Amino acid sequence: MAGDATRADSEATRSGKPRDRGTEKAGKDKASQDEAGKASQDKAGKDKARPDKAGKDETRPDRAAKGGITEGQTATGDTTKGDTGTGGGEKGTADKDDAGTEEGRPDRWAAFAPAPEPVPTRPRRFARAVGRVLIHEWTLATLGALALAVLLTWPTLRYPRHTLPQDYWDPSLQAWQMAWSGHILLTNPAQLWHSNAFFPESWSFAFSDTLLGYAPAGMIGTGPEAAVLRYNIMFVLAHALATLGAYALARQLGAGRTGAAVAGVSYAYAPWLLAQAGHLHVVSNGGIPLALAMLARGHGWSLRHGYRPERRHDGWVYTGWLVAAWQLSLGFGIGLPFAYVIGGTVVVAAVTWFLRRWVVRPVKRPFGSRLLVADLVGGALFAGVGLLLAIPYFKVAELHPQAERSIGDIAIFSPPASGFLTAPAESWIWGGLHEGARAVLPWHPEMTLLPGFVLYALAAGGLFFSVWKVRHRLLLLAGVVVTMVLAMGTRFFDGTFTYVPLFEHLPGWNGLRTPGRLMLWTTLLLGLLAAGAVSAFAARVREISAERIPSWPSPWLRAATLLPLLLVIVEGLNTTPHPVVPLQPAAMRTVDGPMLVLPSSQNLDQPVMLWSTTHFQDVVNGGSGFTPRQLDDVRRVSISFPDQTSVDYLRTLGVRNVLLMRDQVAGTPWEITIDVPVDGLGITREEIGDVVVYRL
Repeated sequence: MAGDATRADSEATRSGKPRDRGTEKAGKDKASQDEAGKASQDKAGKDKARPDKAGKDETRPDRAAKGGITEGQTATGDTTKGDTGTGGGEKGTADKDDAGTEEGRPDRWAAFAPAPEPVPTRPRRFARAVGRVLIHEWTLATLGALALAVLLTWPTLRYPRHTLPQDYWDPSLQAWQMAWSGHILLTNPAQLWHSNAFFPESWSFAFSDTLLGYAPAGMIGTGPEAAVLRYNIMFVLAHALATLGAYALARQLGAGRTGAAVAGVSYAYAPWLLAQAGHLHVVSNGGIPLALAMLARGHGWSLRHGYRPERRHDGWVYTGWLVAAWQLSLGFGIGLPFAYVIGGTVVVAAVTWFLRRWVVRPVKRPFGSRLLVADLVGGALFAGVGLLLAIPYFKVAELHPQAERSIGDIAIFSPPASGFLTAPAESWIWGGLHEGARAVLPWHPEMTLLPGFVLYALAAGGLFFSVWKVRHRLLLLAGVVVTMVLAMGTRFFDGTFTYVPLFEHLPGWNGLRTPGRLMLWTTLLLGLLAAGAVSAFAARVREISAERIPSWPSPWLRAATLLPLLLVIVEGLNTTPHPVVPLQPAAMRTVDGPMLVLPSSQNLDQPVMLWSTTHFQDVVNGGSGFTPRQLDDVRRVSISFPDQTSVDYLRTLGVRNVLLMRDQVAGTPWEITIDVPVDGLGITREEIGDVVVYRL
């Protein structure tokens, strides 16, 4: 075969015709094969012998001229040298490439080849990864929740070291709680439940909800200004977490982005919650929907698509139980109903899964050992945290029987049905308009329970037009009705068949004072109904947009999908006051404990607790959900201070110093006795700023 190729070249040379392109291609292919180490002599000859194509091309001398091969030359550029083996092929390829280079004519087919994929540099790869994170849905949702929290709680962060939202009484107490938990866990964790307030009482940290879950924040900074700053930051972050948590739950259940945003905003900024701005343990509710979303995600379940085993993930289950335990650590006022809800949900889910798996229309419903272990471990962790936190409260109930609530106490704070349509004074839109309706409520701060008229309307629409199935809408509606009835406490037929059985039979339920705070669950369920309606509306807008040419929504359609979200935001605007916190007296920074600060009362003692965060010296003062009898006795006896009876009584308790605040004595007996000499009482008196210090 090699000989045939040589003779063909010789004949082409003698006839004055160049070697045909078919032969050139064969030589080029052969050279490539030789370079790979695969070519053999036989195969080279076979590939080169293409007489049919060669003959066809040899009849077209013009192609030789176009290729730059002159008459009298062979394709290899040498008529005398042998074409045998691989040498001829390699030389032919080289000559062809040289010719193309000399004439400046690249391969005309190269333009049709795919462009080589550029290899990104390390900085470019990093930038792309960061970009993907920044535009991710959950990044945008988090940033949006934070921005909205700053705006809708404004001016909380305007003077964050000097003002507190709502008032400076309960917020001062809660600022002290965070500071105490962080301080004591760093110094002496064994004394966590025996705080420096309410001296000489024990278990005093459990006299009210503790916000123990915020202890890591309490480890940063010291003193009253740091405590106030910490409180304000956590107040804003609590609103952001509530928005993000409800958004995550709605998304996991199957709502669209806009619908989920409506659920998140309506849950965090419902008008009734504006009256709770002074109760951080009530506002800190974002862990509830977030934990439910994580648990649903880990179990592969959504309201819209049901149980999807392929989406199970035990990591989300562990995280969900951890978040649930953290939420419980913030306080039982909100956490206890959550614990019962999550416990009931587990029971219902287990029974339903068993029936669907083995009894009613049996189908294969895999669960998996890893998921079961995650639930057992996570559930045990949640229950363990709850039991450990409950022990101090049982101790307090044992030592202070008056701390337990009665049905009479519940009746005082039970709202009527009109409360569901009445907004608190802090509502920017409805506050002034509902002033008359609030006037007829016995205790309007806990009875103005309006979740929002816009939310009512959207939820009502969600009963008829929604992405949720009809049975799911009815279940959500049933949940709304049940939670509203429970939130009324004893106002719904005296609570005989509703709230009272829970009060009498569920452990810990008798410690809840305000049934109206169950409105939190009503708001969440209404938000899910509204999310279904808004999601269906947004989906319909996308369908209409797809039918347009080009398929692009008009600005009016876009605005229409965002209108429900905008209305919910507007209805959540507030006029919450932000009073300046009383300055810490210089004596609180220098005088040691145990001490008593006079005058003493529930509201006056809470700033005193805040002032003690510099050194955490023991103070007799304290404010909480109830007043210990000993503190009542101290306030009663010290009304005549300084006299021998009060001095002896305080010495018996172990009090070493008494601070009398000049700016607080107006209208009290101390207005007269503050400058009376103390000779003969065995005590000394000195003035530090506006405070008179008596050393016992």
